[in-house]
Amino acid sequence: MMSIVFDVPLDPKGKGRPRFSRQGKFTKVYTDQATLDYETAIQLCARKAMGSQSPLEAPVSVYLYIRVPIPKSYSKKRTEDCLSGLERPAKKPDIDNIAKAFLDAMNGTVYLDDTQVVVLNITKVYSAVPGVDVAIMEVE
Repeated sequence: MMSIVFDVPLDPKGKGRPRFSRQGKFTKVYTDQATLDYETAIQLCARKAMGSQSPLEAPVSVYLYIRVPIPKSYSKKRTEDCLSGLERPAKKPDIDNIAKAFLDAMNGTVYLDDTQVVVLNITKVYSAVPGVDVAIMEVE
């Protein structure tokens, strides 16, 4: 059973909403630059973890452990509560939008298409070291 594990050492971001622009009678749909840059960074980390291996073809489980930064304005006590897990990050970015950015970015690199994802486990916590830990495993 194949598994891939990697870390994306950047502040977690949610996938941006699609943007629309009119060009004459046509409407063009595009992804904003910040989202494209973030997905490219995810893809680079995934590609490094994959090495020379080709994308997985079997159904997969994806595990995302999202570490969001603690706001600098928080008091020392509140920061301690965040680090100990007493306070959880029930704020933006939305957990599903972060997952969407990761699932889309790993298309064609880790797996052929995100339709192969049959299990998705996501946890969002405060951390002194922001980033996202990713584990992908083939499902038998």
